[in-house]
Amino acid sequence: MHAAPSRISVTMASIAVAATCSLCSGPAAADDPANDLQRLVEWMTGAFSTAVQAEQNLEFFVVDLHAAPIWPDRDDGHWIYVEQAMREYGDRPYRQRIYRLSEPAPGLFEIRIHLLPDPGSAVGAWREESPLAEIDVASLTARVDCSIYLRRRGDRFIGSTLASLCTSTLRGAAYATSEVMVTADGMISWDRGFAEGGSQVWGAVSGGYVFDRIVEDGPASVAEPVAEPVPDDSGSSSGGQQDRDR
Repeated sequence: MHAAPSRISVTMASIAVAATCSLCSGPAAADDPANDLQRLVEWMTGAFSTAVQAEQNLEFFVVDLHAAPIWPDRDDGHWIYVEQAMREYGDRPYRQRIYRLSEPAPGLFEIRIHLLPDPGSAVGAWREESPLAEIDVASLTARVDCSIYLRRRGDRFIGSTLASLCTSTLRGAAYATSEVMVTADGMISWDRGFAEGGSQVWGAVSGGYVFDRIVEDGPASVAEPVAEPVPDDSGSSSGGQQDRDR
């Protein structure tokens, strides 16, 4: 689907051009920039799946992503609980995160990533009416240097982590990068780890995972590839093991 350019700025442009699936077919967003933060929050919440991509390209796995807004009374940004799991291991997510979305400067949006103190107790919280209401924000671990910064470009938001600031020790990596595109119909996420010299040591090679928004009955059911139980960019080598390195 994608080539694999070596620089983040070039790669994000490639993602935007290459996303010819339903992610790019939605209507253009309203032009009022004052609503962009709320729009980004709404576009990032809901249920998503990579089933369509996995059917077309066996390099990718069928991953389900659920994102639910939490703590609506807080005034320090918009908070979202995010859970990702392989389709066949839905009750054993390989990644659980809390995101804080804010606008630190006009037109610049930050997704600050936080780790949960006890991820196991939060599994399936996205189904609840008031998810994680009992969690104290002070108990979270913020991955400050792993924040993703985005700007709106037409009918989508595009961004990434900053250079090599997000440290990682996973599989011999020195740092990790995340590149993201968000639209009304879904998102593309490309997470990779690199050694000190710049060689890639984990993560998808040819491009990002394409998460289509699930509406009504969702995407058509597809045959899942027979492969390892966790995607290569998950930070884990077996189903259910948490990715806490980034």
